[in-house]
Amino acid sequence: MTTWLTRLVPNPQSHQAQRDLTGPGTGIGLHHRVMKLFPDNLGPDPRAKLGVLFRLEDTPRGPHLLIQSQHEPTLDRLPEHYATLTTRPLDTLLNALQPGRTLHYRCVASPVRKPGAETRRLYQLPPVVALSGTAADEWWLRQTQTAGLTPTTHHSTPLDTLRGQQPDKHGHHDHNRIRHARTRFDGTATITDPARLRHTILNGIGRAKAYGCGLLSITPAPDTE
Repeated sequence: MTTWLTRLVPNPQSHQAQRDLTGPGTGIGLHHRVMKLFPDNLGPDPRAKLGVLFRLEDTPRGPHLLIQSQHEPTLDRLPEHYATLTTRPLDTLLNALQPGRTLHYRCVASPVRKPGAETRRLYQLPPVVALSGTAADEWWLRQTQTAGLTPTTHHSTPLDTLRGQQPDKHGHHDHNRIRHARTRFDGTATITDPARLRHTILNGIGRAKAYGCGLLSITPAPDTE
C-alpha cells in the first residue's frame, strides 16, 4: 500500500482556509476538514484506517498543512478555491531505511505521563499529566529509541496548547474540555531498527493525532543522500 505525503497550501483569498489554519479551527475542526479529503463510510475511526496524520508548518508564506496518508487525497470535497495540493509517494524513502543511516527529523507531539493510581489520589492529578521542558525532552528521547532511532542532536520548541470541544455527560460542549500541550522536536538521529522506524512513521507518535500531533517527518542527512 502506497503512503502519500501531501502539502496543502491555503489560498490567501479563501477566508475558510485562513480561518481553518490560523483560528480556533486548528483543533478538532481542522481534523474534520482534513478528513474531507478522503472517502466517507470507512467505519468508526477512518483516520486510523487510512493512516492519516497531519501537522501545521509555519513557512515564510504562512501556515501550510502536511498530511500523510495511505489513500491519495483529493480536493473534490473542499470548498472551491480553498487550497492547492502537492502530493508525492513516500515509498522510495521508506524502502531506503537502513541501519546506520543518519536522518533529520521533525515531530510535533503531545508529551504526557500517566501517574499511578496512588499518586493521582494523593495529589489530585488528572489521568494524564502534560510534560514540558526537561521532562518533555526525556519523553521524546524514549520515544525515539522505541521508534528505532538513536538521536544525535535534538531541539525542542514549546507550542501553544490546543483546545477542543467534547460533550460532557449532559451533552454540553465545553471549549476547554480537551487540552493538548504540544512540543515540536527537531534534530538528527541514526537508524537502529528500520522496521520499527517504518511502523512509527506510518502510525505516529503519542496522543492527540486527531489534533495534528504525532506525524514524524524524516529526510536523509546530506552525507547520506
